[in-house]
Amino acid sequence: MIYIFFAIWLAIGASAFLAPNRRTVHRLCAVYLTSHALFAGLLFGGNYLTTSGVFFTFDELGTLFYTLLAVVAVFIFIHSEAYLKRDDIKDYRNYFALLMLLTTAITGVYFANNIAITWILLETTTLCGAGILYYRRSEATLEATWKYLFVCSTGIAIAYLGILLLCAAATNSSLSYEDLPQIIANGNPLYLKAAFLLVLTGYSCKMEIFPLYTIGVDANFAAPAPASALLSTGLVNAGFLAIFRIYKLFANTALFDWVQNVMLIIGVMSLVVGALFLRRTNNYKRFLSYSTVENMGIVAIGLGVGGAGIWAAVFHVVCHTLIKSGLFLQIAIVRQVYNGYRINRLGDYININKVGAIALIIGMIAVLAFPPSPLFISELMIMTEALAGGAWWLIVIMVLLLCIVIFTICHRIIKLCYQPNQDELHPSNIDRRLSYSALVLLLAAFVVGLWQPELLTSIIDKIVTL
Repeated sequence: MIYIFFAIWLAIGASAFLAPNRRTVHRLCAVYLTSHALFAGLLFGGNYLTTSGVFFTFDELGTLFYTLLAVVAVFIFIHSEAYLKRDDIKDYRNYFALLMLLTTAITGVYFANNIAITWILLETTTLCGAGILYYRRSEATLEATWKYLFVCSTGIAIAYLGILLLCAAATNSSLSYEDLPQIIANGNPLYLKAAFLLVLTGYSCKMEIFPLYTIGVDANFAAPAPASALLSTGLVNAGFLAIFRIYKLFANTALFDWVQNVMLIIGVMSLVVGALFLRRTNNYKRFLSYSTVENMGIVAIGLGVGGAGIWAAVFHVVCHTLIKSGLFLQIAIVRQVYNGYRINRLGDYININKVGAIALIIGMIAVLAFPPSPLFISELMIMTEALAGGAWWLIVIMVLLLCIVIFTICHRIIKLCYQPNQDELHPSNIDRRLSYSALVLLLAAFVVGLWQPELLTSIIDKIVTL
């Protein structure tokens, strides 16, 4: 089944490159999103937990994050049409074609049940993402595009070395996620440790965690803001899934404690980087990108502490998808009002676009894990699990760094809303309907914080069963 939809999605994306006008592009986007809705309907209508075409399985993990991707993609496509409405038709159609191809590649990563297929599709996201980054065709975007291609390709190559070592440690040639746990159970510990470190390092460029987090920050800075919403959620989630599936392979091995310690170190380092660089940046898109690094650091810490922390980590990623996509889409509206993203120059947004300013404040509350934010639940669960394990040092570090994060984000968002403006204004470009639509994603996150649907909790329960 999935190959049929892949063919449809690829055909629609390729057709968009040749679209003669905007109306045709819009129609192709509508067909593309409708086909994803149909695919989601078929998933829940009887194909859930089945295997399609040998290399893809519709398991709980992939289905959950695909559902999020399908929902968020609708908002991203709508906001992209408004954000780029004055641009040349050639650039316009290329952007949407690449956006469709990127979404298709991410979908493949979510459902891949083979470690090699995951690797191939993650490299495909690099190629599609690079085209989106170069959309503005400026010197800055050209530099960011080449850096993205080089660093991501290097990361994927490092991950490939890890996969080779994993195969060397295995007792046969199967690369299926279902077979690998039994195959590597008695593998050479040195090979397995090296394989995990290499895969984690390589895929960190996609999940936006230490050590290759920088390229994700640069990519979000260079891409149009609606596309950044996809890169910072859908693509980051793809990196998380790729790492989480490797993480689960080691669950029943003697090395699992070591794997969790590695995740703990990576998580703390990511949290340190995110917290400190939030204060240094003077660009709102980079600002949100470092917030992603910080949140993915918390996710890695959850995987490191284990137990209920693993459940909290998956829940954190789910809710972060809604919150961060909503914030990036709100920042896209800010860019239409002002002449840039410079933090020290923008202000008085509350009097220019009251709905958008209120949405940013709501997003601030959500991303800082203030109740009733769902991130409060996940962070509390992670800290509780760390406390139960006697990791007082971890609690102290997390609290100190989160205090820095809280101060910085509150200070920057409040400045945008209330400080005197020093930048050029284009108030005629405001479309408050877009502010309302992006607000829907933020409010959806609060609903999850106040009421976790039984279906969601049961799916996460099955995902974290090791």
